[in-house]
Amino acid sequence: MDIKQNIDLIHQRIKDVLLKTGRRPDDVTLVGVTKNIPVDIINHAVSHGLLELGENRVQELVEKHELISGVRWHMIGRLQRNKVKYIVDKVALIHSLDSLSLAREINRHAERIQRVVPVLVQVNAANEETKAGLPFEETIPFIESIYNLKFIKVMGLMLIAPLTDDPETVRPYFRAMKQLFDNLKENDYPHTDIKYLSMGMTNDFEVAIEEGSNMVRIGTAIFGKREKGE
Repeated sequence: MDIKQNIDLIHQRIKDVLLKTGRRPDDVTLVGVTKNIPVDIINHAVSHGLLELGENRVQELVEKHELISGVRWHMIGRLQRNKVKYIVDKVALIHSLDSLSLAREINRHAERIQRVVPVLVQVNAANEETKAGLPFEETIPFIESIYNLKFIKVMGLMLIAPLTDDPETVRPYFRAMKQLFDNLKENDYPHTDIKYLSMGMTNDFEVAIEEGSNMVRIGTAIFGKREKGE
């Protein structure tokens, strides 16, 4: 497998969509999903410019953080409250904030180290029982409710769309998320700095970008299929 070729191809596909939609060619951040990928392979990808890395599990993020330098780490998987303390000083962005109790825990540990932690609020737009995230209609009220947590900065929203062989079937979710993102940006709450709409993975990232995503999380298309999926 040619990791460099895969990275270059993803960047080209992203640029093609941006060109088609009239956006800047650098308007999307590519986060490489490194779940279950060995450190030597990740370092090879880093050497070819993949500098934003996403992990689903706290333990893997902590271990790889010590062995891979010069990158920004994203916590993209479900985050348990009792594991917050291990990553609060290591992540550039937490994508999976979805409850008041988790927000309070992040804030507590962030205050301890005097660091404001950037977060995305995860939305479960399709109300899938197997997925984390807030219901669509609860997202803005939730963000309003955490205004007093001074060591959290809400930077945007994250969506994991329903898995499908036909990305067109999830386009409405992406479109609705972009509207929610725009509404949130217009509200301009003091505890927010709305910049990132994280949606789109290997099977649907082009449709996500067409509908306004500016951060995609790609694993399989870079590193190949893994035993436990992306």
